[in-house]
Amino acid sequence: MNEPTEIQPGKPCPICGRPAVQALRPFCSRRCADIDLNRWLSGAYAVPAHDDPDDDDLPRPAPDRSAGE
Repeated sequence: MNEPTEIQPGKPCPICGRPAVQALRPFCSRRCADIDLNRWLSGAYAVPAHDDPDDDDLPRPAPDRSAGE
């Protein structure tokens, strides 16, 4: 396989720590990019969410009944 060789100075690859390649930035190789994609698709990079209990106490707006009349 031909991997791009233009090394990007600055931040290293977030997967393996090697210097990033311009064409695959921020990754160093297609393999590291695929590992990252797999982590996103498998749910390893999930953003935790929680319901705000204060939202349950808020009044709900009345439905607009004038549209059908």
